[in-house]
Amino acid sequence: MSVNRIIMHPDFEKFHPFGDDIAMLQLHLPVNFTSYISPACLPAPGMLPSRHSSCWITGWGMLSEDKQLLPPFHLQEGKVGLIENKLCNMLYGQRLGTGKTNSVHEEMLCAGDILTGKAICQGDSGSPLVCDLLDAWVLVGLASWGLDCRHPIYPSVFTNVTYFADWIREIQRLTPPPDPTAALPQTQLPYGPLQAAGSPGPGTALLPPQTWLLLLSVLRARWQALQ
Repeated sequence: MSVNRIIMHPDFEKFHPFGDDIAMLQLHLPVNFTSYISPACLPAPGMLPSRHSSCWITGWGMLSEDKQLLPPFHLQEGKVGLIENKLCNMLYGQRLGTGKTNSVHEEMLCAGDILTGKAICQGDSGSPLVCDLLDAWVLVGLASWGLDCRHPIYPSVFTNVTYFADWIREIQRLTPPPDPTAALPQTQLPYGPLQAAGSPGPGTALLPPQTWLLLLSVLRARWQALQ
């Protein structure tokens, strides 16, 4: 699908590294949802998922700090838990020293599984963190940054989509519609139905075709390996 417009958050990295790490993509043509193409729902403003929610990360990034994902490039997935920002900052403070104990800010959230080593890695930037809330997959976070992917694994840090819910809807309301005649030909990809292994089936809903890419993405795929 060709992209008509990329809208970057005006405060991206204005106040601190990886701050307001979010952008929206407007497509030339609407996306028709099928059993092969499903959207993640946007969270309501102020929504606070339970720490016991079933949450998953997916991506095509590195398998570890020195191991690339090889053809046929199967989408990787992992079940993770949400972690309080205060605890996340404590863990990063122990690793990075007292000078960087407040790296995780209010527009960010942490998730991961320290026991199984599930975390985002280089190349996963912008990929979704979704949680099963009330029988629907909700886009809770966007992969933003973290430590390197070597053990011991530290929590991954995501953009908190709930924090930007009002900004997202305001951009959708104010942005002019795209010109469908400027669209490039679509590429047909041989992907099967979307389903996370071992996870509950995604909720179904009757939705009209969407021009906005609801799986938001960071404008630049960036990674910061903090030593």
